Amino acid sequence: MSTKKQFKPYVPSRLSADDSLAAARAFEDFMDQRRSVREFSSAPVERSVIESIIRTASSAPSGAHKQPWTFCAVSSQEVKSKIRKAAEKEEYENYHGRMSEEWLEDLSAFGTDWHKPFLEEAPWIIVLFKKAYDLSPDGTKTKNYYVNESVGIAAGFFISAIHKAGLVTLTHTPSPMNFLQKVLGRPANERPYLLLPVGYPAVDAEVPVLDRKKLEDISVFY
Repeated sequence: MSTKKQFKPYVPSRLSADDSLAAARAFEDFMDQRRSVREFSSAPVERSVIESIIRTASSAPSGAHKQPWTFCAVSSQEVKSKIRKAAEKEEYENYHGRMSEEWLEDLSAFGTDWHKPFLEEAPWIIVLFKKAYDLSPDGTKTKNYYVNESVGIAAGFFISAIHKAGLVTLTHTPSPMNFLQKVLGRPANERPYLLLPVGYPAVDAEVPVLDRKKLEDISVFY
């Protein structure tokens, strides 16, 4: 039997056309400063900051409001070391046979290899899991909808919130990632989706010089 959700009035912030454009451009400029960082400071980040960022990410829209995600926040140095050891094992295989020559060539400009020290250096490692289905208290499976799309949007909210908090991150996808389910003891209905180290950038952190595609290269207006 379906249950009808209650509704309440939605009262958005109403901006003038000029204020709306100014706000959009200010946010554009702010987000354009965001960069992926691989060199982290060991400076601590309060748990309350991470909790707030996760709550922001969980405000993302999702299919039928199922919120099919779990954010595993890891600060334990022991667990981070286990994650690094397992991730580097997979990455070694990637860089020594799994990746195509074209892929390796595309990565060469960024100076990356199978060593991933940031997995131990960053004060937090966040592993985002997608929930293929949910489990009722009696063990019954309940369906989730548009799981990949929903979790992808939540990841975008998460990365934006990290930037807003003055922190940095990197989207890391050691493939295959099934080891994360084992290391973190996650249930069978959860699948690792993304791994994100979170913290402050190292004092001497550097990022590649790169250009973003122009508007006309990424959009079409009708």
